[in-house]
Amino acid sequence: MAATPQTSDFDLIIIGSGPGGYVAAIRAAQLGQKVAVVERENLGGICLNWGCIPTKALLKSGEKFESLSHLKDYGLSAESVSFDFDAIIARSRGVAKQLNTGVGFLMKKNKIEVIEGSARLEKGRDAPTVVIELKAGGSRTVEAKAVILAVGARAKAIPQIGLEADGDRIWAYREAMAPKSMPKSIVVIGSGAIGIEFGSFYRALGAEVTVVEAVDRIMPVEDEEVSKAARKSFERRGMKFRTGCKVTKVSKGGAGVQVAIETGGKAETLEAEVCISAVGITANTDGIGLEALGVNMDRGHITIDGHCQTNVKGLFAIGDCAGAPWLAHKASHEGIHAAEFIAGFKTPHVVSPIAGCTYAQPQVASVGITEQGAREAGREVKIGRFPFKVNGKAIASGDTDGFVKTIFDAKTGALIGAHMIGAEVTEMIQGYVTAITMEATEEDLHGMVYPHPTMSEAMHEAALDAYGRVIHI
Repeated sequence: MAATPQTSDFDLIIIGSGPGGYVAAIRAAQLGQKVAVVERENLGGICLNWGCIPTKALLKSGEKFESLSHLKDYGLSAESVSFDFDAIIARSRGVAKQLNTGVGFLMKKNKIEVIEGSARLEKGRDAPTVVIELKAGGSRTVEAKAVILAVGARAKAIPQIGLEADGDRIWAYREAMAPKSMPKSIVVIGSGAIGIEFGSFYRALGAEVTVVEAVDRIMPVEDEEVSKAARKSFERRGMKFRTGCKVTKVSKGGAGVQVAIETGGKAETLEAEVCISAVGITANTDGIGLEALGVNMDRGHITIDGHCQTNVKGLFAIGDCAGAPWLAHKASHEGIHAAEFIAGFKTPHVVSPIAGCTYAQPQVASVGITEQGAREAGREVKIGRFPFKVNGKAIASGDTDGFVKTIFDAKTGALIGAHMIGAEVTEMIQGYVTAITMEATEEDLHGMVYPHPTMSEAMHEAALDAYGRVIHI
């Protein structure tokens, strides 16, 4: 008598429910897959609960409060304006809760089983077996035809110099999003998106903010021209910067924290009530069985191919745990592709350019290659620029800070990079993402009709400027 063939509990198990994991789960369910999601904390992951979304709620509160100091510019006046810090934090947490609840609804709608607990992998049949230590107690072992790791990342700590969140005076992003009280002074270590956004928020509410950066300019992944403009704008708001600095020690003392730095061999100590660590992230790849399975790794991140597959049969990885760029929208994009590939869609993985956004005041957004990157690669380029100070909508709304910069390949006319600084540029950058994805040339962009009056007209003018056709300068 033939043996009864073994069956899997699920078609797909996804470990982690952030913007990579839950999106992959929904897409797989749409394709008829039986899906389970394992989550050890909150549905929506760091992004919805402690990252992208709640920080934007904080930033909006800070932006609105700071804008009150410019009421006279609009013919308005108000007296005794103040803020309720606890209410600002509560609103941010409420926004996170609303979205967390929304993801739970989507799981039920798509008949996705959510298993609350911590997962580890063991050698399995079609894919690694998933052993779950349940949050409610006990354990559960499940199998699937495929497993996607969407375990994300956490704030990087450097304990050897004392840079490790302690919930008191040394903060990472969680502590910075829900503090017990409003600090009067802050030292932020790191000037990437996280550091700049927190610095911008707390400065908007009146804190003294000093940002320390190891390299010679802030926001080092951005185009140099944008980086310089951003620093000037932030300094006008009262933020301070120390670049080219090495942090040698972070220690607590008295009612605050001391940050020892070295600049060009000169030692100095910065003091503040709190220190925010924004020096990067560490993938959550430890303690889940990867080493025993022989999963290939690269500097702590899981190595994947163009279909998000690892070197282990049936095991996929997406998002922050699979390497840079560490962005939610990249994780979602990978999640959809992995889900479709697992379900039998063998279409090529179209790599769309990934935009980077920083939601400070002013905002910064970019996609594609920088000018210096293009020149270092030996590419001939045409550069276009257009400032918001001569854009009609920007003048009318009082948002004249910043500019748009475009980079075209001089030989082919293809748009290969775009960089923006100014009000709401994070909402406009997708236009350039679409253009690069569709391999648009200068002729395509020049021939497009932009609505008037809009700040997006600066995007058109910057494309025209690269070819000597700019109208309003």
